[in-house]
This record gives sequence, structure tokens and C-alpha cells, in this order.
Amino acid sequence: MCLGIPGRIVDVPDRQAGLATVDISGVRRSVSVALVDEPAAPIEPGDWVLVHVGFALSRIDEAQAHETLELLRQGVELQRELDEIRHGTVT
Repeated sequence: MCLGIPGRIVDVPDRQAGLATVDISGVRRSVSVALVDEPAAPIEPGDWVLVHVGFALSRIDEAQAHETLELLRQGVELQRELDEIRHGTVT
């Protein structure tokens, strides 16, 4: 199973090499956009993509991005609660 994390394109410093800077929850990374950057529809700052191990796998709309980020946040919170229960640290 792979997990794609939503990221917002903030810059395309090297389109020739297929690289863009993506903001993923406040962390900026260089990501390959070669799979999604098309001449008829070039990647631009503000676009949202799903990122997996340094590659943008697909474009998504902003609503999908926010929905996915919220689900991930809820999953992390649930995991924290389960860990607290397991370790007897529930307050």
C-alpha cells in the first residue's frame, strides 16, 4: 500500500528537470513533477498534487487536498489516543 500526501506547488524552479518545490503541511521539499507536468496543462504554483516518496503521482483539487489532510490528521490523533491507552497515560 502506498500513501500519497497532498502538497501544494509553491515554485517550479527547474521545469526542464521536472522539479518543483512543494509545501507539505508547512515543510517544503523538492519533488519530481515529471509524471504530472504536461505541456497542455503545466504545473503552476498553487496547484495541488499527491506526493509519494518524492514524486507527484497525480493532481488533485484543493477540496480533495484539504479533505485528505484532515483525514490524515484524524488518523494521527486516533493513533496518539490508542498509544495513550496502551501505555496507561490517558489523562
